[in-house]
Amino acid sequence: MHWALLILAVLLEVMGTISMKLSYGFSKLVPSIMMFVSYSLCFIVFNFALKHMDVSVAYAIWAGLGTTLVAVIGIIYFNEPSSTLKIASLSMVILGLIGLNLSK
Repeated sequence: MHWALLILAVLLEVMGTISMKLSYGFSKLVPSIMMFVSYSLCFIVFNFALKHMDVSVAYAIWAGLGTTLVAVIGIIYFNEPSSTLKIASLSMVILGLIGLNLSK
C-alpha cells in the first residue's frame, strides 16, 4: 500500500508542476488552483507513505521519478528541446533510483 501512496504522491507532484507551467505566473485561475490542490494532496499522501518507508529511499524516488516525468512531459507536451545528453541523463536518474531501491 505504501508504494501505491508513493506513486500517487509522485503523480500529484507532477500534476502540480504541470499546472504551475499552465498557470502562466498565476494569470490563469484554474491551473493556479490545480497547482495548490495538487501540491497539498501530494504532501498529504507522501506523509502517509513515509509511515512505512525509509525517508531516504522514498524522497529519492519521489524527487527523481517526479523530475523525470516532468522532463518527459516537457519534451512531449510542451515541445521542449531534447538531446542525447538529456535522455541519457534522465536514464541515469532512473538507473540510480533502481539501484537505490535494490540496495536494501
